[in-house]
Amino acid sequence: YMFSWDTILLLSYSITEEVNKGTVVGNIAKDLNINVQELETRDLRIVSSYNKKYFDVNLRTGNLFVNERIDREELCPSTTQCSLRMQAVLSNPMSAHRIEVSVLDINDNSPAFIEQYYWLNISESVSAGERYLLPIAEDADTGINTVKSYKLSQNEHFSLDVQSGGEDGVSAELVLQKALDREKQPSMIRLLLTAIDGGKPPRSGTMEIIVNVIDVNDNIPTFSKSLYKVRVHENAIPGTVVVKLNATDLDEGVNSKILYSLIKRGTIDPSNIFDLNPETGEMTVKGILDYEETPAYEVRVQAMDQGHVPRSTHAKLLIEIIDVNDNAPEISVTSLMTPVREDAELGTIVALVTVSDKDGGNNGVTHCKVVGSFPFKLQSNYKNDFSLVVDGPLDRENTPIYNVTITATDEGSPPLSSMKVVTVHVSDVNDNAPLFKEPVINVYLKENSPTGSVIYTITAFDSDLDTNAKLTYTLLESSQRNIPISSVVNINSETGDIVSLQSFNFEELKTFQFKVQATDSGVPPLSSNVTVNVFVLDENDNSPSILAPYSEHGSVNSESIPYSAEAGYFVAKIRAVDADSGYNALLSYHLSEPKGNNLFRIGTSTGEIRTKRRMSDNDLKSHPLVVLVSDNGEPSLSATVSIDVVVVESTADIQTPFRHVPIKEESFSDLNLYLLISIVSVSLIFLLSLITLIAVKCHRTDGTFSRYSAPMITTHPDGSWSYSKATQQYDVCFSSDTLKSDVVVFPAPFPPVDADEKFKITIDISKLIGGFCLYFLIFGDQSS
Repeated sequence: YMFSWDTILLLSYSITEEVNKGTVVGNIAKDLNINVQELETRDLRIVSSYNKKYFDVNLRTGNLFVNERIDREELCPSTTQCSLRMQAVLSNPMSAHRIEVSVLDINDNSPAFIEQYYWLNISESVSAGERYLLPIAEDADTGINTVKSYKLSQNEHFSLDVQSGGEDGVSAELVLQKALDREKQPSMIRLLLTAIDGGKPPRSGTMEIIVNVIDVNDNIPTFSKSLYKVRVHENAIPGTVVVKLNATDLDEGVNSKILYSLIKRGTIDPSNIFDLNPETGEMTVKGILDYEETPAYEVRVQAMDQGHVPRSTHAKLLIEIIDVNDNAPEISVTSLMTPVREDAELGTIVALVTVSDKDGGNNGVTHCKVVGSFPFKLQSNYKNDFSLVVDGPLDRENTPIYNVTITATDEGSPPLSSMKVVTVHVSDVNDNAPLFKEPVINVYLKENSPTGSVIYTITAFDSDLDTNAKLTYTLLESSQRNIPISSVVNINSETGDIVSLQSFNFEELKTFQFKVQATDSGVPPLSSNVTVNVFVLDENDNSPSILAPYSEHGSVNSESIPYSAEAGYFVAKIRAVDADSGYNALLSYHLSEPKGNNLFRIGTSTGEIRTKRRMSDNDLKSHPLVVLVSDNGEPSLSATVSIDVVVVESTADIQTPFRHVPIKEESFSDLNLYLLISIVSVSLIFLLSLITLIAVKCHRTDGTFSRYSAPMITTHPDGSWSYSKATQQYDVCFSSDTLKSDVVVFPAPFPPVDADEKFKITIDISKLIGGFCLYFLIFGDQSS
């Protein structure tokens, strides 16, 4: 069965330790917003990993109550924060809720000294201000309930200096206020030291200090450090050196010989864990170190000389146990819900997973994940609590059973890991839609193809079985240029064959688009679409057409030229167009003349007819010319036009109205003014460019000129001119008959140029501008 789990919540409560059994902690039904009558029907349970069942729930009221005596010092020794963690699990539907109960400390323990008497030997030669570290009292309570201050009984020789905070905690030192005189006072002074905690009401413990006044060994040993901080790995073998203490005594002989010893303070005897060589001061590991049990040790060491009246000093040794990654994470899986429907929504909970690691620091930090490619993932609930949830589509047809491998790895060095396999069964639904190989299909179809031909076959796949995989193809109705797509193409619903219903003309329709839908026979049916782009390919089915003023072959076209015409004289220009596109519309012009006549030539790309040479007396007076215009298609199509060129004695006899455009009369003074302005402008531009170029040359360190060749403007006999430089050239042609003239520019790529080359090009451009200005001044009115 498939269960829907509620979202996991966190309930937080707090109680004090040592409360009576039955004490109500909180009402789970109210906090979870659950009807009390549902608690028994949904089988509310409190689940925890503790040996004792500290809490239970009243199913009639929903109250969470204390079931066992709770001793904070027993549960959480030597820690400030203490909390009990458990889960409230409900069924039908299954849900789990995290419960955390903080156990608050009460002042139920009094401070206590390890020993009832503390003997202190003080020489009478000791001056006032000398300090003596006193044993500290231990209190099992924490926080404000632990030891907060010390008090010393009234006396005339000693005072008490209490230090709190920092790494030393609360400590007390006995300060000599008045020098001791063994002859004037008893050799033994009794003092009472009281330790007081911060509870309300406060609790206290006492210890008697017995001061033995002795005579003169006036130099005490001195440690190189008052506080030693060392670190040792928890897997250190016995005999491993922890630290070497060093103390010195300014006395001589036996009074300077120092013996080292450990001072027992608190409940832990450091001599069981560490061994201190009394002569060398070398401390080694003696017992077994376990970070998980004790992460650090605070040890007091003493250096005592061997004088008749020994003197000693003390130092503090903080030993930090370095955690070794010796505990692998533990994985526990509860409440596995299987099978899971293959159409389960993302986030559906499959199982609860809990990870724990006994190590500390990075060694106790764990990372839990699903290994391999599975449609499941671990979703963090709270710290090391996870939910195994659905993270992707499930497909029972491909994978009916998943063996999900979960691994937990800590951050130790080297890391340790553990693995657990969760078996998840998947139940079947109809969830596979037909699939196309690609979302867009491009079909290329030649124009003029016959009607009824299969232009493409659509194929889709369905990974389901039987009727769920039986597909039907349909054409989704749409319009292309107000034409229904169903009148253009049709599709076979079973085979997917797309059939054309008409012949296509590239010049009328170049491309069109439609969609095909594939639907399976499942319940409910599933479908998917694919876009089909049909590109009509051009065929060379259009011949070139001659444009006016000339007619095609069969009509009489005539032109007149004077007998005195020079070579390159413009006769006529043939223009043609082609309805095709691309290379099929790329036209070329060819001239057919009577045999032996080489008087005329035609531009293959421009269609301009010009004379090759001057007339001679042997040339005919009438020249019938046939111009053939061909496209670049396969096969090539062409058109022809006939022109009769008649040679006349003078230009006055030429009757073509297009040849003689009246020139607008202009006064000589205005024309000279325009020419003067143009020449001055070009000269100024040239002069500025030349000055700039010279200035740049003066700043060059090598003093050499550019290796690039200078540009050049060349004037041709026929009135055209060209701009060229190195590998680039521009040709601009102007005929005397401006109405039939074209500008043809053939550019070539420019190579990279330096600063000098840019200035040269600037000068060339200025010349080019000047040339254009002169041309338009002379021929401007004619071209207009």
